[in-house]
Amino acid sequence: MNKIENTTIAGSKSFALASKVKDYFQLIKFTLSFMVVFSTVVSFLIAPYQKAGFTLHVLVLVLLLFIAGLCITGSANTVNQVLEKDTDALMKRTASRPIASGRMSVKEGYTFALVTGILGVGMMWYFFNLNSALVGLASLFIYGFIYTPLKKVNSVAVLVGAIPGALPCLIGWVAATDSFSSGGWILFGIQFLWQFPHFWAIAWIAHEDYSKAGFKLLPGDKGPTKFTALQTIMYSTMMIPVGILPYYYGISGEISMWIVLGCNVAMVLLSIKLFIKMDKASARMVMFGSYFYLMIVFLSLWANKL
Repeated sequence: MNKIENTTIAGSKSFALASKVKDYFQLIKFTLSFMVVFSTVVSFLIAPYQKAGFTLHVLVLVLLLFIAGLCITGSANTVNQVLEKDTDALMKRTASRPIASGRMSVKEGYTFALVTGILGVGMMWYFFNLNSALVGLASLFIYGFIYTPLKKVNSVAVLVGAIPGALPCLIGWVAATDSFSSGGWILFGIQFLWQFPHFWAIAWIAHEDYSKAGFKLLPGDKGPTKFTALQTIMYSTMMIPVGILPYYYGISGEISMWIVLGCNVAMVLLSIKLFIKMDKASARMVMFGSYFYLMIVFLSLWANKL
């Protein structure tokens, strides 16, 4: 075998490995998982665990929490893709996913979900506490085995899905405090309500694809309607009083309170614009606004601890 053949084989193996890694990143929905774990980590840092500053010990715990959270979320997302492989194949947005496209088998998907799920929950138990591990396990189970199949049955799936979507905040708080105190539930409430305008904006934009797959994710049976936009306004408005609770319970300072309030008002205004214009451009504004909302709100709450 000459040098050119060796180089070709090595290049093919490197390409195959890179493709496999890319498939696993797609399987765990890395960008989405990163956002979820971001909430977990910031909630951990907001909790009254450590007051002496950002020490090396805290950095190590944050890294462990990030890996454990990524494993749990990745496991849930993998279960989701295994169960939805046929419907994913029908939608342009998801047809290229590894299991839907046939690049990865269902058996490999379930094996990966099992390994990452056990690893993530086990890490939460070993490095943090049993309570946080149990909350992580509950989040994985509800998302993978209740929310996922319910999406084809009734739009109440969005309500059910908002529970595991907000549990990462509680996981981070409990990991730090080993208690289900008010602070953890307040952070849970913020992220729980946030998901409705966020997800309905996504469902509005992708309504044709979702309908083709048989998903029932908008609150009205007739697709993107005034009723959906009104619901978005309602939940955005509910976020305002809940956003004040961190200040009331001493989790944040006055500056953070005003930042959170400003973000909440912005979400209401974006939702009102959607109600007035009733178009995808306004729905995209709600969707992107919600991404910035979560990042700014949680970072402002954390900044109060620094």
